[in-house]
Amino acid sequence: MNIEEEIKKCEIFSKQIKQYDPDPFYVNYFFIKYLNSIENIINGIFEEANSDFGLFVLDKITQKKFNAKAKIKQDLDALKFSEWFSKKYEVEHKNPYPNFMDKIRQFKNMNEKLPEIKIMIRAIERYKDDFCQEIKVDLRDKKIISKEQLEIEIKRQSSAFLEIINQKRNSKDEPKITKKKITSSAFLDLENGQNIEIMYLCQIYTPVIKRLLDESRETIKEIKNSTI
Repeated sequence: MNIEEEIKKCEIFSKQIKQYDPDPFYVNYFFIKYLNSIENIINGIFEEANSDFGLFVLDKITQKKFNAKAKIKQDLDALKFSEWFSKKYEVEHKNPYPNFMDKIRQFKNMNEKLPEIKIMIRAIERYKDDFCQEIKVDLRDKKIISKEQLEIEIKRQSSAFLEIINQKRNSKDEPKITKKKITSSAFLDLENGQNIEIMYLCQIYTPVIKRLLDESRETIKEIKNSTI
């Protein structure tokens, strides 16, 4: 597997999500591809580690298979790397958006489909815990039929949206917004009413997975050099 190619795919899919946002069909299509590349990168890290530590796992590799072979061979260096990776992964996913991505990956691995995608209106300039409001537009095969209808629906619901979000903004001494500072995006209904903006999630997460790859490669080198 060419991990660099998968990183490039993540960047491309993230841009395509932004291009088609908030259309549920295309956002879902490219988000699934994005998630598949993330999975490939994580497994690819252990493919490289499998080669570097000489474990000779022949099947499609995962961290679980990597650990099993390392235990059989009693390869302490390989086990040390896997333990480091688990701790590093946990640290990288403590922040809210990386944590959301981890939950979505787990959901996708256990289910055939992603959670429901909604179209919601939000402030163009994001602030923490801002209110977002779902809007309903006509879809055909989960595709937006009319951008004009989308704009009409945004304008129709903007007054109620502005009242709620500006109450929050006022209470936290944040700048108020106007109708000109509203846009729409595709959100994923994760759990317990948590609505996650997909485009923003991918923009936040791509640097995380790149950092995890770079530091994994560096750690493998350090572990191998320490035993020479």
